Amino acid sequence: MFVDQVSVYVKAGDGGNGLVAYRREKYVPKGGPAGGDGGNGADVIFKVNEGLNTLMDFRYNRHFKGKRGENGMSKNQHGKNATPLVVPVPPGTTVTDESTGELIADLTTHNQEAVIAKGGRGGRGNTRFATPRNPAPDIAENGEPGQERQIKVELKLIADVGLIGFPSVGKSTFLSVVSAARPKIADYHFTTLAPNLGVVDTNDQRSFVMADLPGLIEGAHEGVGLGYQFLRHVERTRVLVHVIDMAATEGRDPYEDFVKINQELEQYDPKLTKRPQLIAANKMDMPGAEENLERFKQKLEDKFPVYGISALTKDGVRDILFAIADKLEEIPKESMDEDDGAAPKEEKVIYRYHREEDPFVITRDDDGAYVLSGQKIEKLFKMTDFNHDQAVQRFARQLRKMGVDDALRKRGAEDGDTVRLLEFEFEFMD
Repeated sequence: MFVDQVSVYVKAGDGGNGLVAYRREKYVPKGGPAGGDGGNGADVIFKVNEGLNTLMDFRYNRHFKGKRGENGMSKNQHGKNATPLVVPVPPGTTVTDESTGELIADLTTHNQEAVIAKGGRGGRGNTRFATPRNPAPDIAENGEPGQERQIKVELKLIADVGLIGFPSVGKSTFLSVVSAARPKIADYHFTTLAPNLGVVDTNDQRSFVMADLPGLIEGAHEGVGLGYQFLRHVERTRVLVHVIDMAATEGRDPYEDFVKINQELEQYDPKLTKRPQLIAANKMDMPGAEENLERFKQKLEDKFPVYGISALTKDGVRDILFAIADKLEEIPKESMDEDDGAAPKEEKVIYRYHREEDPFVITRDDDGAYVLSGQKIEKLFKMTDFNHDQAVQRFARQLRKMGVDDALRKRGAEDGDTVRLLEFEFEFMD
């Protein structure tokens, strides 16, 4: 089964907790703090494996969770960092954050990697908090929570040539003739429900990858028919081959078919209309095809090269394959593999402006309790070890510094009022 779009939950590993410990060795007076830091949590990494060509593995596993880092140990021993969770994906995979719509990664070349969710850092042990005023601190941090997000994973096939056209014009038949691919072929619409790939070898020892893409109809850019399932895969191709039923066996006008398909391409992405395009006038062995071809060429006014073929009898196939190979040689690949000895594609670093969130938000529950929420304050809470009094005092100082106390007073909080943070409750003391 071909799977090219899935929704996935990823959760990076939390950092390990720091430790409160002291040196207690014979003949070592005043040993001091000796609690180690926790290890970092596991990143969730997507890595391209060119042996994959579908997102089938995601169909049955839509949750990926990295391991947490090891806790800190005594004698200032650092906890072990968790091994990253590496998830193999096929070339052409794009990853988008569902909540923000932000593109996280676009993975195209073999062994290319992208960190999808960042693991949390390990919490600091009490050695890190030693100062001249407090040489033996009774305080350590919990590990930082790992990043978690709901993502959309899409596959856009990477093929040199894409076959486009209305249903039942002969795209699958053409691919089966020129390559070893064996797509399902039948005389009804939408026989091809998923893209098929085939490697084409010309007689002069040139080769390229051709994709037979699901049939297109009017309104596909709005999701009608197979809609985006088709158009998504056109984006990666370097050359488009428009297969047209020149015998008009469906009763449609060949030129109108050509115009409608290109209108759909333009409305989906205007850049697609600038892609080199060849026309395969198929079914030339059928009655009336020659006359239709002449009228078609007159209306086209030599804007695109037209090749009369018959996928059934293989007439004209050799000529159009040579033309496709020639056109591909004129168009360099957008990304070149370093392993091929070619110059690597220059990496681009994109800096986006992200509006800084408020450190906390105060709301009221139905029972009158004040509720604190916000990414920064919740992270601070999770990293506080409330088993030690000094850690609790440090947390109170941090809240005061953030302005939580003043904000609660402005909202009308008084002594004894309940303040909630996540699933915990505190008593407000003025």
